[in-house]
Amino acid sequence: MNKYIVSAMCGCLFFVNGFSQTKTIEELLNQIEQNNTALKGYQSYIESQQLENRSNNNLPDPQLSGYYLPFGDNVTGDYIEYQISQSFEFPTVYAARGKWNESKSQQLTSAYANKRLEILLKAKNTLLELVFLQKQKAIETERKTQSKQVFDQIQELFNKEQVGILDLNKGKIAWIQEQFVVEQIESEIQILQSKLKTLNGGNEISGISTGLTLPVEVGAVESLWQEKLSNDPLLQELKAIETSSLQKVKLEKNKVLPNVALGYNYQGVSGSNYSGFYGGVSIPLWNSKNKVKAAEANYEYQQSNTQVITTSLYAQFQQTYNRYELMLEKYNEYQTTIGNLNNEELLFKAYMLGEYSFMDYYVELQFYRKASDRMLEMEKELQLLQSQLLKHQL
Repeated sequence: MNKYIVSAMCGCLFFVNGFSQTKTIEELLNQIEQNNTALKGYQSYIESQQLENRSNNNLPDPQLSGYYLPFGDNVTGDYIEYQISQSFEFPTVYAARGKWNESKSQQLTSAYANKRLEILLKAKNTLLELVFLQKQKAIETERKTQSKQVFDQIQELFNKEQVGILDLNKGKIAWIQEQFVVEQIESEIQILQSKLKTLNGGNEISGISTGLTLPVEVGAVESLWQEKLSNDPLLQELKAIETSSLQKVKLEKNKVLPNVALGYNYQGVSGSNYSGFYGGVSIPLWNSKNKVKAAEANYEYQQSNTQVITTSLYAQFQQTYNRYELMLEKYNEYQTTIGNLNNEELLFKAYMLGEYSFMDYYVELQFYRKASDRMLEMEKELQLLQSQLLKHQL
């Protein structure tokens, strides 16, 4: 029995070999990234937004207008006039808007990277939970087999009238409980597999190994935070939003400059005509009022918002890091104390030799099983905390 528990706890050392025969977590996550429908849809959304942003920097359509005036009291003939013109904003506006569009494209790219990270983190955590459920199922299946052996022995003793009906019922209940635990785990495995299938665009996930890395040191908190500052997409998105708001200020300042119109004009009446160039400028009195101030206020807000969110993220990061360090310390203590002991196997042998009554055996067994289960649960929590701390590396 204990060899299964030790394998579940410490067999993780075979992570590389185990996954080389199937698939690594990185390969599975890459598969999910390629198939995830939400990410595919967001890529289309980004493309549409980028095209729309570029279209906003196009010139307005040329304008053709004309007059034909045959009515009225005139002796010189019908009056004809037409004009074709092209209006446009001051040239520097297009350059400023182009830079603004570039910053918005970077913002969209960062938003996609952040969305990708959230989906991959969810997928990775689901994979981790699935792997630990599979390891737990192996342990509980062995426990169920052992409970059946104990029940069969009690049944045999009951048939020989060496034990009473109460002991028989207790042995049967213990066996039934183990069966129920295995069935519950199988149900939870099916739920997680369904979640992974959804994340994988409706495709089944296969090749999942029970091998996992043992919890390891993730590095000093400050160096890890600096790495996160440089690579975390959420923080990159905040910087992109801030840059975009600054470019908006520059754009609004350029839009204060007058718009320009150029064209050709023709006027004619009874063989006499005039033609030449047309030009005009707008007088920027009303349209740009308060827009620069609004853009500057928004830029100041984005700077403050970046600082507030970064501070909050650091507090959450520090909290997660502290939890990880504490959990790792306790896990190492557990592993040192019970990781290499054959408690359950020794208890089972003692019971089969008649050194323990069923109740004494069962009480002792539950104590060690709870300790073993807690160590397995701690290992899973460590993996999930480590996954959160190293989220930016996905």
